[in-house]
Parts: sequence; structure tokens; C-alpha cells
Amino acid sequence: MSLTLTTPHAEPPATALAPREQETLRHIAAGRTYLQTARHMGLSKHTVDAYLRRIRAKLGINSTAELTRLAISLGL
Repeated sequence: MSLTLTTPHAEPPATALAPREQETLRHIAAGRTYLQTARHMGLSKHTVDAYLRRIRAKLGINSTAELTRLAISLGL
């Protein structure tokens, strides 16, 4: 299923993201680096990067600021 945002203020459903993607997004939105996020989640930095690329692709997001806005709108 492909989900695209039609307006900058549209709120995608939280179910569009896998639980680990939501967790990754929460860490990044909290200001953690990829490495800090990876260590906290017990993953490699490359896996964190892959999760964030998937989030961006699923939701048409291009910047960390947009990721942070999304995390806030989802209550993460």
C-alpha cells in the first residue's frame, strides 16, 4: 500500500509505519543521532538509516524537520 500526503498538514495514520519505524522516528525526533538511536535500539547505524529511508519513501518526507513534525503529530 502506498501512502502519499496531499497537503503539508495532512496527518498520516500511525499504522502506516511499522513499530520499529515508529520507534526509530521517536528517537530521531527527540534529537538523537543515527548512532545513538542504533545503540539504544540494539541495531546498526545502517539499519536506522534504512528505517528512516522507508519512512521517507512511504510518506513522501524529505527532511528531518518534516520527520520531527510527523512524530509530534503522531504523538511519538
